[in-house]
Amino acid sequence: MNSFPEDVFSEPEDIDPDTLANLGPLRPLAGIWEGRKGIDLNPKADGPERREYIERIEMQPIDPQPNGPQLIYGLRYHIHINTEEEDTTFHDQVGYWLYEPATGLVMQTLAIPRGQTALAAGKGDAKGLKVRAERGALNYGIASTDFLEYAFRTDSYELTVTFNPDGSWSYVSDTTLKVHGRDEPFRHLDRNTLTKVGEPTPNPLYLIRQKQPA
Repeated sequence: MNSFPEDVFSEPEDIDPDTLANLGPLRPLAGIWEGRKGIDLNPKADGPERREYIERIEMQPIDPQPNGPQLIYGLRYHIHINTEEEDTTFHDQVGYWLYEPATGLVMQTLAIPRGQTALAAGKGDAKGLKVRAERGALNYGIASTDFLEYAFRTDSYELTVTFNPDGSWSYVSDTTLKVHGRDEPFRHLDRNTLTKVGEPTPNPLYLIRQKQPA
């Protein structure tokens, strides 16, 4: 059973345009971040490979998103990762971090240019966040290309974020893969700690309203 209203068309009135003030547990993520001590454990033909990586994440507030009676605030993000020894991009990812103040729901959407998307959901507080997506789920699930389903099937994705006392934040990404030709599932792990290098830019609607006469 759900608690959704019968009226799915009417939007909330008097929506606060200030996204940064309404991000709840996502607020510590807003801004531009860098980390140089990332660790990736990924599957290779000869066994697991451990790689160190450099990461830059930009998370900027978007305008409030009314979805009928549902109201969501969020951050648009871009992740770019490379390594010290290569100029080639090691990982690229875009998506949104989303927060529904009425329920406390936290969501992460993600898309990577190898042909995979996901919508993960969970909760957060002042200490951190945790979201999860499952293959085959109709709501918070994972979608992949035919090749990825065949060769590196993603069965689950879980991301745990910890807010550190010094203002940095750390994450552990735990993805369960079914690798072609292997009997046992593979845990693809990534971890890093990010330090702020730039402040967020307020969302467009908020900036417009700030310029209007009182």
